[in-house]
Amino acid sequence: MAEDGRRHRAFIGSFTAAGGPGLVVAEVRPGSGALTLVGGLGTLPDPSYLALSPDGAMLYAVSETADGAVAAFRVGGDKPEPAGPAVPVDGSGPTHLSLHAGHVLTANYGSGSITAVPVRPDGTLAPAPSGLLQHTGSGPHDRRQRGPHAHQVQPDPSGRWAVSVDLGTDSVRVCTLDGGTPALYREIALRPGSGPRHLAFHPDGEHAYVVNELTPTVTVCLWEADRGSLKPLTEVPVLPGAPAGDAYASGIVVSPDGRFVWTATRGEDVLSVFAVQADGLRLTATVPCGGHWPRALAEHDGFLYSANERSGDVTWFAVDEKTGLPCYDGSVEVAAASCVVFG
Repeated sequence: MAEDGRRHRAFIGSFTAAGGPGLVVAEVRPGSGALTLVGGLGTLPDPSYLALSPDGAMLYAVSETADGAVAAFRVGGDKPEPAGPAVPVDGSGPTHLSLHAGHVLTANYGSGSITAVPVRPDGTLAPAPSGLLQHTGSGPHDRRQRGPHAHQVQPDPSGRWAVSVDLGTDSVRVCTLDGGTPALYREIALRPGSGPRHLAFHPDGEHAYVVNELTPTVTVCLWEADRGSLKPLTEVPVLPGAPAGDAYASGIVVSPDGRFVWTATRGEDVLSVFAVQADGLRLTATVPCGGHWPRALAEHDGFLYSANERSGDVTWFAVDEKTGLPCYDGSVEVAAASCVVFG
């Protein structure tokens, strides 16, 4: 128990098709950031991305399969308890989800679409989606951009908009959710071939950073919530030089105080540190992620966590509050780890 009497826990997703245990629960040791595994549940196929309800009582997980589904779990104990059956999302390969305006939104990579599933007052999911937005378009990368591939969807800081990032179309879509149906309001084009993967907002609510997978860079953007407008400003490499081999940027996190941005890059297996400046970002350091193929990043209470898919572990780092530099502090084994969230 923490000094405030609350249990601090981490929830880890993994790919069951690659030998992962499914959903995993870990205790977080206050002050050290260390994780201790306490339980799990392996009944949902490939729960690759997770999100908690605002009160921390419910956990939502995608099932990143060809059919595509989302499921809800009660998480009061050491083992997640299913809160109803999984709900099909009418899209394939959902890779990300978030809560917005009384719905769970999923980004369906395989089909290139966004789905809204209503959340009931008790936190359970309605048995069918209330709406779907199909992305259209393509990009210049012959293998990865033949069609749309929605990779992330989340609300903006104002709560007015849902923002989706599409790797296949090199664009970010700003959407409304009137009546539970996602509708396109504005589409913002990024550099062709960049392959945007995830977006993170700055605490000031006026800037956003898009990490690009196909070219390992971050696009710095101006965000205007009153207009639902995202304006690309600059693009910054996540590596100090040309990559030696594979280099697929994945996770991105902004520090709670807004002074730093961190990214993860698979292949190079590094975490990059950026200082936030008035004119954009400045790359200050890269450090090993402590494993192989860092798929996702998370920050919690002064520590940075990397879910390393191919080495099968979650590593954690103490962050220097002056420089933002992560210092490796430990790891826990979770086969085919894909993400980690905290509650």
